[in-house]
Amino acid sequence: MKRLLPLFLILAVTTIHAQKKSELIAEVSQLKREITVLKDTIAKAKREMNKSNSTAKLLAAENAELRDANNTLLGNLTNFSKISKKNTETVNNALATLSAKEKQMRIITDTFSSNDSTAIAILTQAKQTLGPDATVGIAGGDIVISNGLPTLFGSDSGVVLTTAGKDWVNRIAEIIKKNPSRTVAIEGLNITGEFDLTYKQVQAVANGLNAIEGIGAEKLQLLAKDGNFSEGVQIRLAPDYKGFYTTMKSEFK
Repeated sequence: MKRLLPLFLILAVTTIHAQKKSELIAEVSQLKREITVLKDTIAKAKREMNKSNSTAKLLAAENAELRDANNTLLGNLTNFSKISKKNTETVNNALATLSAKEKQMRIITDTFSSNDSTAIAILTQAKQTLGPDATVGIAGGDIVISNGLPTLFGSDSGVVLTTAGKDWVNRIAEIIKKNPSRTVAIEGLNITGEFDLTYKQVQAVANGLNAIEGIGAEKLQLLAKDGNFSEGVQIRLAPDYKGFYTTMKSEFK
């Protein structure tokens, strides 16, 4: 019995040791499994982290692209606005210029229309004043009244007005006074080249007009020129071209 006790003790110790070892092995296995799970969890977390980092980088890149696109769009809109404003200014300037040109054209057209109407009225007036046989016409908007040298001076070389010549000059004076806006040119027409004689004849007509009240010498223009196969004296009543050109110059500045 005494021999069996140690044996039982050894057996008990061995059994307990084996049980402890088995439990230890089980714990180690459990720890290994937990470590494996932990490693998998860590790996998964790393993958998720990497994925999140990639997503963050992608979003950052997309955000940068969107920001650049927005900046480009804003720049384009700004440029478009500037161009649109410039185009609007250009159109407005063009319309203003067109309006000014139309105004200028209206002035010109109205002036010529008025001159034409006035010329016709003066033509009718001149024929009524001088008689139906008078030589009166319109040339380029001017009223041209002509008479021959024999009627005015008695001959081609005369320089003193005849009675008929004085009557004609008086009637011309009436027409001039009724149309004060018209310039008056006394033109002597010559076919021989003797312009000194022609100028004396023109001067005689001018003196006759100056002697009449209301006709000033400053209003008369005297001219002796080649008549191109015609001779005589003609009175040219023209619109105030100088005043017209002054008005146009002011409008076209």
